[in-house]
Amino acid sequence: MSFVIPEWVKDAVFYQIFPDRFARSPRTVHRRGLQFRPWGSPPEEQGYQGGDLHGIVDRLDYLCELGITALYLNPVFASASNHGYHTYDYLKVDPLLGGDAALRELLDEAHRRDMRVVIDGVFNHTGRGFWAFHHILENGGDSPYIDWFLVRDWPLRPYDNPDNLPINYDAWWGMAALPKLNIRNPGVRDYLFEVAKYWIDFGADGWRLDVPEEIDDAEFWQAFRRVVKQANPDAYIVGEIWQPAQEWLQGDRFDAVMNYLFSRAALGFFGADTIRLDYKPGGYPVVPLNASTFAKTVEEMLALYPWPVTQAQLNLINSHDTARTLWMANEDETALRLCLLFQMSMPGAPCIYYGDEIGLTGGHDPGSRGAFLWDDRSCWNHELHDVYRRAIHLRHRYPALRRGDFRTLHAGQPVYAFRRDWRGESAIVAFNVGHTPATLDLPVNEGLEGRVFTDVWNGGQHTAQRGALNGLRIPARAGAVLVG
Repeated sequence: MSFVIPEWVKDAVFYQIFPDRFARSPRTVHRRGLQFRPWGSPPEEQGYQGGDLHGIVDRLDYLCELGITALYLNPVFASASNHGYHTYDYLKVDPLLGGDAALRELLDEAHRRDMRVVIDGVFNHTGRGFWAFHHILENGGDSPYIDWFLVRDWPLRPYDNPDNLPINYDAWWGMAALPKLNIRNPGVRDYLFEVAKYWIDFGADGWRLDVPEEIDDAEFWQAFRRVVKQANPDAYIVGEIWQPAQEWLQGDRFDAVMNYLFSRAALGFFGADTIRLDYKPGGYPVVPLNASTFAKTVEEMLALYPWPVTQAQLNLINSHDTARTLWMANEDETALRLCLLFQMSMPGAPCIYYGDEIGLTGGHDPGSRGAFLWDDRSCWNHELHDVYRRAIHLRHRYPALRRGDFRTLHAGQPVYAFRRDWRGESAIVAFNVGHTPATLDLPVNEGLEGRVFTDVWNGGQHTAQRGALNGLRIPARAGAVLVG
């Protein structure tokens, strides 16, 4: 099976946006009488804070300056939830986000800046208000759409009831608000493929797919890929899968998955001293790792898939489905900085969760879904923001950090180092997770004797002699990026 991965993904730096909490725009005209929560309200409070797609357009220049080249948006379709995962109309952008016209403007303005936009698709289940499910609620067994869902009994119980009876139709994790679609129904399949094609034709650059493992139907996903790739061969298809996903990445379904293996490894090594051991993102523990165990974990991760697929993995540290990195690391900013530098120097497409660059923190969702405080920059961590900008631009500047091969050079506590080569350019990246500076003779392997390397992260130069960078000094809780 051939692996045709969109080339642009290999050079992309993604930025994940939760639309309701990113930015409000005065250009979005809402119907009179609507009420939003005050911007910056605690995320634990349910309701809407009024972020919209025009607000994203208004901040595209900020994102370009940061170095972002691709957006991943949480669901933008009509939904009865602030996060967008309770879809009731897949062919309409939520009016609270500005409607179809706002998405049109966002795509046009992003593309004008050579920025891609990937949208979120929730195809395993719908919201309770989805038109076909509503039809069944109103008509019972007389509804022609009865087989679009998996109904077990009558009458349906879509809400809490006085007798505390269980729901009587299949739903995601038993949640009454999220009825599960009957994917085996040909009409359901046709409808979802229509949706997939419609938004790619509209201009979206790919799909992020929510809980795809719950649609245990290889033929469905194979057909989904054909529909998307026929509409745009350059579209990116990435699935939310939290564990190794070889079955899904054989060239017939997805291009990549959200690389939570990467996240857990990075948090386990760079946050080993401070990580919250009682918190399990996605139900998976983060295990503290030393340098040698971390190196083994990274090697195993990179060996899971063919190299073109590895280059397309969506490498994230946190997301809307986890706590913020700072919170997970007990506010240890050095752990976040080290994770970032690792993310920007590894194979795969890095993905930043909105607001991490200014120091947003918060526990598990909804705690991790706070508003981006544009109008109060006194609360920004400006030094951290500069670190993000520098690290991202470093990745763009040196192709070896994006395209290069990978080999481990050193894994002796507290230092871990690797080398990447691309068309004559070599990059050596080293990390010191210790709390004091580390000095070592770092082996560089063959082919570099006499080459001068510039530390483009800390400054200074080093020459490879006798197969090593001798006397390399790495500050405490920091990294070095040497290019030559």
